[in-house]
Amino acid sequence: MSVAEQLARGTAAVASSSSPRADALLLLAYTLRRERAWILANGEAPVLEDDARNFVGLCARRNAGEPIAYILGTAGFYGREFLVNQSVLIPRPETELLVEEALRFIAGPMRVLDVGTGCGAIACSIAAETQALVDGTDLSPAAVELATENARRLSVSDRCNFQVSDLAEVFRGKRFDVIVANLPYIPSADLPQPPDPVSFEPPEALDGGSDGLALYRRLLRELPTLLDTPSLVLLEAAPPTIEALAEMTYAAFPGAAVSIVPDYAGLARCVTAAL
Repeated sequence: MSVAEQLARGTAAVASSSSPRADALLLLAYTLRRERAWILANGEAPVLEDDARNFVGLCARRNAGEPIAYILGTAGFYGREFLVNQSVLIPRPETELLVEEALRFIAGPMRVLDVGTGCGAIACSIAAETQALVDGTDLSPAAVELATENARRLSVSDRCNFQVSDLAEVFRGKRFDVIVANLPYIPSADLPQPPDPVSFEPPEALDGGSDGLALYRRLLRELPTLLDTPSLVLLEAAPPTIEALAEMTYAAFPGAAVSIVPDYAGLARCVTAAL
């Protein structure tokens, strides 16, 4: 079969996706080790039997709900490509807001802590855009290994340090100018179920406990001893939990300027506390 025929076949095979043709195009480009533009410009080119077989397998995985990022092994974030796998949450475009807010504040070689770093997308992006010294923590050794590799690939490993830790425990006694956290904030009862693509992501990166704020509640008890003055705290959540998180943040920092910042879609996404 030709490239064009395989693309049509793949589009039909991932019909459960919200964007079947776009997904099929990505998977075919990945299979053939070509750019998407080449796929579209070379529809008459033949596809080898092994490649066709591999493409069918990838389409079956996508049609079952598996996210494209896990199939391809990479995800875009803040203009860069990050390695991802099923040990970490796939970085979301809305999380770029935390990077934007951090960049407004950071000047020179400030100390930044990214709690719950996952693949290191926030930490590495901040390091790449500033002269900050960035530490990151995650409870998952696999996530820390992946974040470390992403820092190496993006040439920021000299200013990024990732460690296995329960929240910020490993950095007790140190002080930071900026602390960023994108912790699990979905209430346990609301966790997505298959075939929702989010259900393929690690539950420990999604499950925020009964009210979605269990980990944030613990983190906010730790933060006052970790911050210099002036400093900035950035916490990601979503509309169902954001108001409660803002109230908890103000209770932890009574003198701080606490705000809720909307994401690019206009949804309440980030709690900021300027100390």
